[in-house]
Amino acid sequence: MTSPLNWNSQRLTRGWQKGVTAFYYGLGLTDSDFDKPQIGIGVPLLDGNLCNVHAYQLAQELKAGCQEAGLIGFPFGTPAVSDNITQGHEGGNASLPSRNMIANAAECVVSAHGYDFLIGLHNCDKNGPGFAMALARLNYPGLIVNGGSIKPGCHQGRDTSILDVYDAQAAASVGAMTATEADQILRTACPGPGGCGIAASFNTWGIAIEAIGLGLPYSSSIPADDPAKRDECRGIGAAAKRLLADNIRPRDILTKKAFENAAATIAAIGGSTNGVLHLTALAQEAGVDFGLRDIQRIVRNTPVLCSFAPRGKRTMYDLHKLGGTPMLLKYLISAGIVDGLCLTVSGMSLAESVADACDVPSDQDLIAPIEQPLKEYADMQICFGNLAPGGVVFKVSSMRDPKFRGKAICFDDAKAIVEAVEENKITPGSVIVLRYLGPVASGMPEVLVATAALAVPHLDGKVAFLSDTRVSGVSHGAIGVHCAPEAAVGGPIALVEDGDEISFDLLAGDITLHVGADDLAKRAAEWKTPDSKHSRGYLADFAATVSQADSGCVSKAYHDVK
Repeated sequence: MTSPLNWNSQRLTRGWQKGVTAFYYGLGLTDSDFDKPQIGIGVPLLDGNLCNVHAYQLAQELKAGCQEAGLIGFPFGTPAVSDNITQGHEGGNASLPSRNMIANAAECVVSAHGYDFLIGLHNCDKNGPGFAMALARLNYPGLIVNGGSIKPGCHQGRDTSILDVYDAQAAASVGAMTATEADQILRTACPGPGGCGIAASFNTWGIAIEAIGLGLPYSSSIPADDPAKRDECRGIGAAAKRLLADNIRPRDILTKKAFENAAATIAAIGGSTNGVLHLTALAQEAGVDFGLRDIQRIVRNTPVLCSFAPRGKRTMYDLHKLGGTPMLLKYLISAGIVDGLCLTVSGMSLAESVADACDVPSDQDLIAPIEQPLKEYADMQICFGNLAPGGVVFKVSSMRDPKFRGKAICFDDAKAIVEAVEENKITPGSVIVLRYLGPVASGMPEVLVATAALAVPHLDGKVAFLSDTRVSGVSHGAIGVHCAPEAAVGGPIALVEDGDEISFDLLAGDITLHVGADDLAKRAAEWKTPDSKHSRGYLADFAATVSQADSGCVSKAYHDVK
């Protein structure tokens, strides 16, 4: 016997506690509506952010599409934090906690109200990961809809993005560009609604969602202000009804092979290190044995095939014009990089879902031929060693040699790195160590201001950056982040001193602090746990329960994590 489509909400609409239905009548529902499936539509509301400014309108299209399909859609709001507007000040501490808040909010509302299905809107960096985590926890039928990318800006006849803004400001700070031109780029780079248009955190996760099977084809590549985005949202109700009828659940989709597909796709597109953090978190939520060691194996063997910025110059708008994300995934399947047999929310396999996509055109410079990759191994690599027993995630698109050795210069504040660059205190060959900004210490903020400062011509690719926090997907250079354990809990990164030599070998997967074991033991004995500096309640709450980066920074309150 098949389950009714209102498998969950019937407990309320036709349950023993008849009094709850008074509110349904007040909402305008009729007796016949009580047998219709109820759909929770998670909406990250934030009119003060370009990425999210159109989320409310998309939610209304989703609600209307549910009604047309014989379902009842109930939009509900979740927290939302701009990963751009919060850069470089205390607001950056809110970014990663907001992901976990979104997961908690969606799980809370959907389970408490007995909804039958969850639709989550991915508009900015942490929206989609939060909803994916909620889907994995609940294991209710559901999917994620992408809010779409911003279109490129234009400066002197060339496309620009938020990456150009930060690079231009950094160049102006050292006299490599006039302040006037840098400000012209700043004023024109973001011409309308939508998430950052390059292979930064938003689009890394958007493409990964389609690769892992939680998003329908084309969702990640349709631009935010394209009429097709509204049409897509209007059609989601019919897709939800099919998923309910087939009783396909997130954990049917989130297999280890699906996680491998997502990791390989992130590697092939030259995606953001944040994608690694979210994949490991989602694996924890889904109960799948998939972690940094698995990702290390995948990224070693996956070539870079896309010239998206920040590695290259292309944007998601370029991918859209060429044929969209299904075209890319079809290509990766044909190249043997992605397994097309995995189930998706289309109700079909990934290969079946993208079968009708066009082939990659020959006259383009976004996607490289498999026999001529942009790089034989991924820009992103995972290293382990005495400096990072739990691992460190590297992204080194501008570093040609997979090996690096240099002397440490230590900082506890991102702005101090910017000032050191402006004062010419950092020289090529240095390893810039930024610490005490990990998940327990500070919510693991992105420090794009620091990595952008190091991307000036005389340092780009010639210094390494190592930290226990995160960087924006806009960042480029030789960057190692998510160092675990973090400094605030006594991780070895806390013991580094100015002048210590640090080396890493990306393909060997090693990172080494060249200090003797006895000296490190002495430093560890003298190290003291720093006083908590949390002035915000949400940060104190996050710090009290958060796991380390190698477990995706999920809550250790309900996960068996080290």
